[in-house]
Amino acid sequence: MDISQQTSTLIELFSRYLKVEKNASRYTQDQYVADIHEFVAFMEQHQISAFAAVSYLDGRSFLAHLTKRGLSRRSIARKLSSLRSFYRFLMREGYQEENPFQSVSTPKREKKLPSFLYPQEIQRLLEMPDDSTPLGQRDRMIFELLYASGIRVSELVTLSVDAINLSVGVALVFGKGAKERYVPIGSYAIEAIRKYLDVGRTKLLNGKKDAGHLLLNYRGEPLSDRSVRRVVDKYVEEAALSAGITPHTFRHTFATHMLNAGADLRTVQELLGHVNISTTQVYTHVTKERLRNVYDSAHPRARTTREVK
Repeated sequence: MDISQQTSTLIELFSRYLKVEKNASRYTQDQYVADIHEFVAFMEQHQISAFAAVSYLDGRSFLAHLTKRGLSRRSIARKLSSLRSFYRFLMREGYQEENPFQSVSTPKREKKLPSFLYPQEIQRLLEMPDDSTPLGQRDRMIFELLYASGIRVSELVTLSVDAINLSVGVALVFGKGAKERYVPIGSYAIEAIRKYLDVGRTKLLNGKKDAGHLLLNYRGEPLSDRSVRRVVDKYVEEAALSAGITPHTFRHTFATHMLNAGADLRTVQELLGHVNISTTQVYTHVTKERLRNVYDSAHPRARTTREVK
């Protein structure tokens, strides 16, 4: 049974709600709408005529369908979350009396600790770009800024020159949901940014109209997040570091090093732009060496006999 005409208006209203009222990013809007369309295909396959006709058992059946497809728990959890949000919207607007997905249990997500770089590894990576060239200056600035601030790559590529205040040492970034926050940038990043702005960026523009984008490619055009990933891949390979290092690894490294050095969780949460502190708590893992040092210095029975006396 084709229910596309019946659902298109409701999905469009929900998408508008995400954009206007929830201030969700375009990526989030697209993900939610794609998840709902996937469920609509499931409804058609099982001859469910309308959203209002979906029951709790249908929700469980959809969960089994996703599991059978071999999707990760993370993906399944996101799709269920999208549908819960959609049905809450339908209930608010009077199109639905119950939320059939409210009681559908979300599978427990795999506990995967974020990967991070040790100080000697991040130092090696920071020193790789040749800052005697315009592109090298840009790449050095990318690395220093990512590590100094912990910003996302999506936040990095949308930075404008005007968003950075070198005299104060802060940058204004726009995070998820178009929420803005100020992040501090350290002296090393400030130096790298200043050099890039004074020399490298001007050469990359090469007389072209300046639209104000901080990151430029070799043609003087805005750098994409995919290009930033290619830059990271290039230097990771040259530095012979372990595979799997991405621009997001700098964010993990920033948070881990901050917490290991004694920063409190709330401060790191604010710097990362996390809405919930539970998201930040994943970074409270510490290295074995750090644990050993803390234990040796804090527990009386860990010290040598000479030290105790």
